[in-house]
Amino acid sequence: MRHLTLPAAFLLALTASGEGAGAQESPILVPVTTIYPGDLVRSAMLRTDHAHAGEPRGVVVSGDEIIGKAARRTLLAGRPIPLDAVEDPRAVINGGPVRLVYTSPGLAITAPGQALQAAGVGESIRVRNSDSGIVVVGTVAADGTVRVAR
Repeated sequence: MRHLTLPAAFLLALTASGEGAGAQESPILVPVTTIYPGDLVRSAMLRTDHAHAGEPRGVVVSGDEIIGKAARRTLLAGRPIPLDAVEDPRAVINGGPVRLVYTSPGLAITAPGQALQAAGVGESIRVRNSDSGIVVVGTVAADGTVRVAR
């Protein structure tokens, strides 16, 4: 029977458990502090960590995937960030004021409105015209206005 010295036995145990030099790690980004829903993610809020083999896949590994996006749910400090936990920031918030714009050749009409849902640029949204009370559907423009088509 072969006897192992304590250091050799220790290294063998580490390798068997996947924590030694042979463990596969990949870099991921984690928050340095808690990020709350609706917060825009900035690079100063993140640090690089390592995911060990067997940890969940589908997590943020690059700043391009998350910086400038809004958190959809609470992101805990030091925890991997699932890819579906962030989204493009909303240009219009539910209940917020918006400017309705209707244009036609030779005609432009604007009116104040109240958003009846949150939406990002390019998305359709229902808006109540503040002057008439009529609910219209329009598309959110990059400047935050809602373009209404007939």
